[in-house]
Amino acid sequence: MARKPAREKAAARNPNLREAILCAAEELFSINGFNAVSVRDIAQAAGGNPGSVTYHFKTKGGLLLEIYRRHCGPMNRRRAELLVEARRVRDVQDRLEAIVRAYVLPAFSSGSDLAGGGARFTRLRAVMSAEGNEVANRIIAQTFDDTSHAFIDAIRESLPHIPRTEIVWRSHFLLGALYYTLVTPERVSRLSRGGADGADMANAIEQLVRATVASFQAPGPDANSSRAIDARPVEPSLSAGRVVRGGAKDRGHA
Repeated sequence: MARKPAREKAAARNPNLREAILCAAEELFSINGFNAVSVRDIAQAAGGNPGSVTYHFKTKGGLLLEIYRRHCGPMNRRRAELLVEARRVRDVQDRLEAIVRAYVLPAFSSGSDLAGGGARFTRLRAVMSAEGNEVANRIIAQTFDDTSHAFIDAIRESLPHIPRTEIVWRSHFLLGALYYTLVTPERVSRLSRGGADGADMANAIEQLVRATVASFQAPGPDANSSRAIDARPVEPSLSAGRVVRGGAKDRGHA
């Protein structure tokens, strides 16, 4: 049987090195993105060598996938559990709030139980989404698409008059708000001049849930367009003192 190289033996003898590599990679990816970080950078930050990274994770993409799995596996399972409970709520308004809370709450879990991953993993997710790397995009889709479809479907059941495409857009905005709330809580404290504590996660969750529910319940753009046409300013006609609304004769003066 072929003998393992010495560096692989060393990596196998040090189980803490695997955890160190994961932590170092998560930190580096969250700051610099996926493309700019090399296997050598990760190994150096973890106190190992490049062979240690490939021994445990094969590739840089395999390492990123494991980071997503360790945080998002527990988070998605918790979201699924809460979603089952939320869909049992009879009152439509309460049910919609429960569905949104089921999505938001697990993302605020502390990194100690891995679910959610806290601000660092949320920052990493935001950086990965913005970077548009093909490997990262595939991992994101593999990790979140099934859960996202489940929530979109549940919201549509509660709001059948809202087109699914509208719900997709508003879910997209929720994700952006979730990223920003977790990554920059100090902005709330600063702009409120101390009136609100951005680090108060319980309040942040409630604020985010209320704002998102209102967003989902808002009328679609077609309804808004109709109101916008009705609300166009009334201008006097140049002839016979007639009043014209939006270029057509006002019925009261026809």
